[in-house]
Amino acid sequence: MRTLITLVFLLVAALGATAAQAHAFLDHASPLVGSTVAAAPHEVGLWFTQNLEPAFSSVEVTDGSGARVDAGKAQIGGNTMRIGLKALGPGSYRVRWHALSVDTHTTEGSFTFHVGGQ
Repeated sequence: MRTLITLVFLLVAALGATAAQAHAFLDHASPLVGSTVAAAPHEVGLWFTQNLEPAFSSVEVTDGSGARVDAGKAQIGGNTMRIGLKALGPGSYRVRWHALSVDTHTTEGSFTFHVGGQ
């Protein structure tokens, strides 16, 4: 009986760990989340913990006044999302993303980065 309880516990724990990893969470970004960069980047890159569904994932970059400064539609492949940027001046920029993983779970979030000495 003790063996059966142990096996059931291990099965439930394994299923719980798999479910927790089923979402496409932001793993890292370039520029780094919250960073200050000396020179304006030409693109923003986002790497996620799961592969993405390109048709339902997106990213946009805005300046301090809320105007879009990205160059349009993101390039999405595997677990990576990239979007080109217009010429950026010194200031703060917000990256907002929405990701649908290939297993149909959605996540979204945002972060800022700064260009120049701010």
